[in-house]
Amino acid sequence: FFSFTKNNIDDKEFDIPQVDTPPTLESILNEPEDEDEPFILEDTCLLNTENIDAHSCETSSLASSDSGDLEMNATVHGSVLRRNVLKGISAQIVSAADKVDAGLPTAITVSNVIAVGTSHGLVLVFDQNQALRLCLGTTATGAEYGAVSALSINHDCTRLLCGFAKGQITMWDLANGKLLRTITDAHPPGTAILHVKVLHCVDVCTLHALFLLTTRRVMGMRTCESRCLFSGSKGEVCCVEPLHAGLELKDHPISQYSLLAMASLTKILLIGLKPSLKVWMTFPYGKTDPASVPLLAWQFVAVQKTINPVLAFCRGDTIHFLLVKKDESGTIHVIKQRQLQLNCDLISLSWINPRTLVLMDSTEKLRVVDRPSQEELETVDMAELQLVYNSSHFKSLATGGNVSQALALVGEKTCYQSVCSYAGQIMYLGTKSVHIMTLRNWRERVDHLLKQEKFMEALSLAWSFHEGTAKAVLGQSFYPAKRKGVVADKMVEILLQYVDRSLKKCPEQGKIQVMEQHFQDIVPVMVDYCLLLQRTDLLFNQIYPRLVENSVARGVFLESLEPYILSERIGCLTAAVMRDLLSYFQENGMMDSVEGCLVHMDITNLDIQQVVQMCWDNQLYDAMIYVFNSGMNDYISPMEHVVMGNKMLVYISCCLAGRAYPLGDIPEDLVPQVKNQVFEFLIRLHSVEAAQEEEVYPYIRTLLHFDTREFLNVLALTFEDFKNDKQALEYQQRIVDILLKVMVDNSDFTPSQVGCLFTFLARQLAKPDNTLFVNRKLFDQVLEFLCSPDDDSRHTERQQVLLELLQVGGVVQFDEERLLDLAEKAEFYQICEFMYDRKHLYNKIVDCYLKDPLRKEELFNYIHNILSMPGYSSEEKQLVWVKALQHVKDDYLAFQFLKCLLNPSFREGLNPQTVLRLGPDLHELLVDLQCQFSPQQVTAFLKTSQDYRLEEAIQITEKHKLHEATAYLLEKKGDVQGAFEVLLQSDEVQSLLRRVEEALHDIIALCQRSSHGLNQQQREKHWCIMNLAKCSVSPDCFSLSSALKELTMKVLNSMSSFIAPPAIIQRILQDPVYGKGKLAEIQGLILGMLETFNYEQTLLETTTNLLNSDLHWSLSHLRKAVSRGLHPRQYHCNICLQQYKRRQESEEEIIIFSCGHLYHCQCLQRKEVGVLSERQYSWSCYKCTSNQGSRPADRSSEESSRSRSTSLAQVSRSHFTINMLSEATLDAQQTQAWDHFRTLYRGPSRLAVLTELTHSHGNERPGLSNPVHPGTGSIYHSENFQLKLSPPPLVEE
Repeated sequence: FFSFTKNNIDDKEFDIPQVDTPPTLESILNEPEDEDEPFILEDTCLLNTENIDAHSCETSSLASSDSGDLEMNATVHGSVLRRNVLKGISAQIVSAADKVDAGLPTAITVSNVIAVGTSHGLVLVFDQNQALRLCLGTTATGAEYGAVSALSINHDCTRLLCGFAKGQITMWDLANGKLLRTITDAHPPGTAILHVKVLHCVDVCTLHALFLLTTRRVMGMRTCESRCLFSGSKGEVCCVEPLHAGLELKDHPISQYSLLAMASLTKILLIGLKPSLKVWMTFPYGKTDPASVPLLAWQFVAVQKTINPVLAFCRGDTIHFLLVKKDESGTIHVIKQRQLQLNCDLISLSWINPRTLVLMDSTEKLRVVDRPSQEELETVDMAELQLVYNSSHFKSLATGGNVSQALALVGEKTCYQSVCSYAGQIMYLGTKSVHIMTLRNWRERVDHLLKQEKFMEALSLAWSFHEGTAKAVLGQSFYPAKRKGVVADKMVEILLQYVDRSLKKCPEQGKIQVMEQHFQDIVPVMVDYCLLLQRTDLLFNQIYPRLVENSVARGVFLESLEPYILSERIGCLTAAVMRDLLSYFQENGMMDSVEGCLVHMDITNLDIQQVVQMCWDNQLYDAMIYVFNSGMNDYISPMEHVVMGNKMLVYISCCLAGRAYPLGDIPEDLVPQVKNQVFEFLIRLHSVEAAQEEEVYPYIRTLLHFDTREFLNVLALTFEDFKNDKQALEYQQRIVDILLKVMVDNSDFTPSQVGCLFTFLARQLAKPDNTLFVNRKLFDQVLEFLCSPDDDSRHTERQQVLLELLQVGGVVQFDEERLLDLAEKAEFYQICEFMYDRKHLYNKIVDCYLKDPLRKEELFNYIHNILSMPGYSSEEKQLVWVKALQHVKDDYLAFQFLKCLLNPSFREGLNPQTVLRLGPDLHELLVDLQCQFSPQQVTAFLKTSQDYRLEEAIQITEKHKLHEATAYLLEKKGDVQGAFEVLLQSDEVQSLLRRVEEALHDIIALCQRSSHGLNQQQREKHWCIMNLAKCSVSPDCFSLSSALKELTMKVLNSMSSFIAPPAIIQRILQDPVYGKGKLAEIQGLILGMLETFNYEQTLLETTTNLLNSDLHWSLSHLRKAVSRGLHPRQYHCNICLQQYKRRQESEEEIIIFSCGHLYHCQCLQRKEVGVLSERQYSWSCYKCTSNQGSRPADRSSEESSRSRSTSLAQVSRSHFTINMLSEATLDAQQTQAWDHFRTLYRGPSRLAVLTELTHSHGNERPGLSNPVHPGTGSIYHSENFQLKLSPPPLVEE
C-alpha cells in the first residue's frame, strides 16, 4: 500500500527551450574571489512588507496569471487526501527502540528509500516495501554526537547526510552502509545541525549561520571546505530550502543559478550560488508573532503557459507566493503573487501538486488548500499521530542551551525534520508511527461518498469532474471529450443506484406528506443531472419506469416536470410520459399547468385531437391557439371561434408582427402568408355564419368598440413595417377606408373614439413616406363634429381630442382661420392658445387665459414665464406686458399680479440673468397695494426686496400708518432717532396693553442694536426717553399699574447692559412722576437691583473659589506624577541594546520614559529626538515615535503643543540621582505631563460647564419671550437653573 509515483507532466504544457550546458562546479569554485572576507548578508532594507529588495519587483494576481480557465467554486470536494499508516516502518521503529535502544524517532527523509533518525544517533533505512535495509551508526556514536537532528539524501539516492545535535555531520553510502566521512569542523563548535541539504555541494544550516560545504576527492583523499554564507548577526537562520528540479526539468534555465531560499528570524532571502554568489531578493516579514515558525517550499508551476518555480513562504497565518523567472538578459525577476490569508498559525507547509498545498496548523490539523482559488478543500485531524517536534535542537539543549530567546521561542513549534514530501506524497513522523498522505484519484473520491450513501454530494462532485471545475484532481484524462465520457458513465451508474436506494428507503407507512417530501428531495436532483448530461432517454426510459412502481413517486415525478417544461429545458416527452402527464393533471384539476406546459412543448408528439378536445372542454384558449398555429399552421380559426376581447388584440398584434402566440416566433417563410390572412380576415364584409341583421365589417367594428385606441395602435405598429410591399400598402389603404366608413357619421362611437381615429390618420399622413389618401373634407367634417356649438356635452373631451389631433400634425389638414373661428365659438381656448403659439401671438394668449374659467388663475404664472424666461423677443414681451396691464383694472387683481411678478420668493430657482428687471415704480406700487391688502407682510417684503426707493417707500408707509415698516425704513436710511420716535408714537396711538407690549419689544430691540454705535451720553438719552415714555402714564391708575411696573422692569433690565446703575437710579429719582409720589413706588425697583448685585457678587466669589480649588488639585496631582519614579521594561538601552549596569564606570545619563523604554542620553542625541527649549532638551521616546510613523529628527518646536501621545521622561545618572530643576515654573516636560493629564480627565471641568452656560445664554436678552426674576437680568436667577458642583474626579495613580 505504499508506493512512490510521479505525476505525469504534459509535454505541451512543459515545453521548455533547450539551453547550453552550465559550467562545471570546479570551474566556478576555482574562480578568484572578489573579496577576501567571507560573504555575510546584511540587512538591506527596513522591516516592512512593502519593501522588496530585488532586481525586478512586479506584482500580479496569482489567479490571473495561472494558465487555463477560471475555476468555478465547487461546493462539494469530498475526501481529498488518502491517509495511510506505514505499519511496517512504524512497528520496526518501536521494535528498534526496545531491542537495540535506538531511542525515539527524531527526523525523516524520503527519496527512493526512507531514512528515519533516532534520538540515540541511529539511522534506520527502509526500502519501498517497508523492509529494513540498513541500520547506520551505533549508540556509542549517538552518545558522543547526540541525537540525529537532520537528514538529507542526494538526487541519485546514493549518499545520506546526517546531522547531529552536537554539531557533527556524517556521510553514508546507501549502497553498502559504509561511513564515508565525518565532518566536525565545518562550523563553530557547540551548535546543533538544524538542516542539511544536498545540491552539488552540501548546505548546512547551523544554529546561528548558514555554511556552504564543498566536498572533494583528490588523490584518494576526501576533503571538505567550509564557507560562511550568512553569519546570523542580524537574526539566526531557521529554515533553508534549495530549488531542486526533477528529471523532467533538469534543463530549466533557472537550474543553472542553484537558487537557495533561506528564512531567518527577520526576513526571507533568495540567494544564487552560481555563477557567483549573489543575493537576488530580500523580503522582510513585517509584524508577525515572534513564536510563529518560518516555512519555505518550492514548486514548479505553469504560469502564463510557461513553467517557472514559485516559492511559498509564511510565518504565522499568511502565505506569500513569489514567482521566480529569468529574462533574456539573464536577470532573475521575483514577482510577488496574491497572498493567502488563513485564520490559524502554521507549523508546516508542503506542496502536493502545482495547484494544491497541504498545511498543518499549531493544533495539528491538516488543511488542504487550492492555491488559485484559495479555497480550503479538506481538514484532517492529526492529533493521534503525536508529531515529533524539533524543539530540543532549536534550543540546543545538547550543548547547554546557548541560543537566543527569539530562536528558542520559535523552536517550540518547529517540525522541519518530521515532515517530508516526495513525488506527490507527504510523510509525517510521529513518536511511534509514520503516516503518509496522498491525493485520492477522482473515482476514489466519488466512491468514498457513495460508501457513506451521500448520493447528492457524489453527483455534485462528479459533475465538477465532468466540467473540469474540481480541485486537486488526480487520475483524469487530459482530453476533455474523453474525460467527460468517462465521468458521464459514472454519473449514470450513480443515478441508477440513487433511484433504487430512494425506493428502498421510502417509508412504507405513515403520512402521505412524509412520502411526498421524501421523493420531492430526490426526484428533482435526478431530473437535473439527466438534463445536464443530456440523457432524457435515461430519465424517461430507465428512471421513470422504476418510479412508476410507487404511486407517490410517480405523482412527484410528473409534477416536477412542469418547471423544466416551462423553462424549456424539456421540450419533448415520450408518448407514455405525455399521456400520464395530461391524465394526472386533469385528474388533479391542474388545468392551468396543462395549458402552461402545452405551449412550451413540441406539438408533433401529441395526439392533437385529444388535446384540442381537452382544451375546448376546459377553455384553455392559449393552448388551443398554440395547437392550431403549431400543429395545423392555421392562424384564422382561432379568431373565428376562440379568441375574444383583449386576447384577440394581442393575438392579431403578434401575427402582424411575425411573433407566435403566446411565445416564440412564426417561421420566416410563413410570416407574409400569416399577415395576408389576418388582413383578409379583418376586412371581411361578413362573418362565416352571419345573421341577416349583421352590420358590415363585423370584425373591425367589434375591435373598435372593444378598445379603439389599442386597436389603432396595433395597426400603427403594423404600418411601420410597410415600406416597399405593394400588396401590404393596398391592405393599408383598404383598412383606412373601412375605418372611415365604419366610424364617421356613426352615432355609436364617442367623440373620443372618433378623435382617436383621426389622430391615428394624422400621424400616418404626417410621415414623409406617406402613401395613404384621405379626403380632406372628412377632416373638416370631424372638425365640425368636434366643434359643434349646439352640443355642450363632453366639452373637455372634445377639446382634448382636437388638441391631440393638432399636436400630431393634423393642423395641416385644416384651414387655420376657420379652425380659430370654430374654436372660439366652441370655447376651445386651449385650441386657440395652440394656434396663437404657432403664430407667436403671445399677447392674444392672455385673452385665452382670461376667458377660460378653468385656467384663469394660471394667467399670472404664464405672464411671469413669458417675461422672465429666455427665447422671447423684447417686442413680444412688451406686447404681453401692455396686454396684461390693460386687463388689470381693480386694485386687488393688480396686487395679485405684482405679487406674483415681483415678490422675490417667486423667483427662487430661476437664473438671475433671466429675471425681468423692472423699474422701482412698480415695486413702490406693490408696497402701496400690500399696505392695503396685506399689511402684515409689508415689513418682510421690504427686508427681502432692494428695488424700491427709500423716500417714496417711507411716504407710502406713513400714509398707511404702518409704524413698524416706517421705523425699519428710517433705520435703514440711518435715521435712528426718527425710527425711535415713530415707535414711541405708535405706542401713544394704541390704547390696548398688547399693542404697548409689542411696541415696547420693538423699541428695546432697536435700542439694543443702535447702542453699540453710540457714546454713553447718547445711550442714556435714548434709553431714558423710552423709560420716561413708558412711565408717562400715571401709576395712580390701579388697573394698569402692575402691568406698567412689569414693563418698566423689562426696560430697566435691558438698560443695565448699556447704562451704569447709578445713572439709572438717578434718572428714576429725577423723574417727575416718581418724584412727587411715595418712596414705596420705586422701592421695589431699587431693592431688585440691589438683590441682583448681591447674587451676582456671591456667584462670582463662588466661581473664583472653585477655579482656585480646581487649579490647586490639578497642580498637586501633576507634581505627584512628575516626581513619581518610573520602572523600565528592560535593563538595556533600546537603541544600542547595551545594559546600563555594565557601564557604571561612567557618569552616563540614563533617560527613562513613562512608557517603560530606557535610553542612554548620548544615544538619543545621536538619533536627534530632542527638542531644544530655552533651558534644556525636551525628549521623546524614539521607539514609540518610530512605531507611530514619524521621524524624530523632523519634529518641530511645536512638540509641546501636540505631545499628548509622547511619554513623560525622567533623566537620571547611573546611580539613579534624579536631576530636578529649582525653578517653580512649568518646563517643557511638565507641560507635556499637563496635556497628558488633560486627556485622562474624563468629563468637562467645572469652568467649562460655567463657560458653556454663559455662552449659551449670553445673547438672550430678557424680554417678553425670556421672563426672568424681577430685579436681575442674569440667567442664574432663573427658577429652573441649578448649579451642580461635583467633587474632583478620581485619577488612577
